[in-house]
Amino acid sequence: MCFSATANFVGSSGLAVLGVLTFTKVKHRRELLFAALPTMFAVHQFIEGFVWLGLDGMLSPAVTHGAGEAFMLYAQGLLPFLMPLSVFLFEASAAHRKRMLPFVVLGAGTSLYMLWALMTYPLGISVQGTSIVYTNQGTYHTWLAVLYVIATCGSLFFSKVRDMVIFGAANMAILLVVMAVKRYAFTSLWCAYAAIASVIILAYFWKSRFARPLHYGEAL
Repeated sequence: MCFSATANFVGSSGLAVLGVLTFTKVKHRRELLFAALPTMFAVHQFIEGFVWLGLDGMLSPAVTHGAGEAFMLYAQGLLPFLMPLSVFLFEASAAHRKRMLPFVVLGAGTSLYMLWALMTYPLGISVQGTSIVYTNQGTYHTWLAVLYVIATCGSLFFSKVRDMVIFGAANMAILLVVMAVKRYAFTSLWCAYAAIASVIILAYFWKSRFARPLHYGEAL
């Protein structure tokens, strides 16, 4: 997140509260992964707080680099797969889930490539302006960014749940703004603002608590 370690830790605490509240509204095991997104974002922002502490000289370079690697592991290595998978599991019928399969497959392939790149190429961490910049030669490609966006946002737009579409639209709007204003710090900023947008997830679980669980078909 921009600004400082304090901003990350405070933001992480707020997201953790959202995460706990969301979990209390879960009605079915298929909802768990999507409901876990605010909590995962909270952990993600907490980790980046330690990256800030390291860049401020309060932690050793090794610890700082390890925190940066953990941040990137989720942002690039896991999120492209976890997002479409969470939507896939949440869809009420086998027919709806079938429409999500291409996004899950694309997300899995994108994640596997990014995990390989993160393990193969060195990670650079620096501060530019008020934002952290993460650089990796293997993941800094326009074509890969396009696949990443399709995997993380595409499934949301095709969901039958209206609030998921809203969540996808919010993430897409944030993405376009970040790309236009601070492309060099895209990974940090988009993940931060996507985390803030996860309040939409809590809103959905809260207002639909009496309508769920949905009539999930058992077959995948």
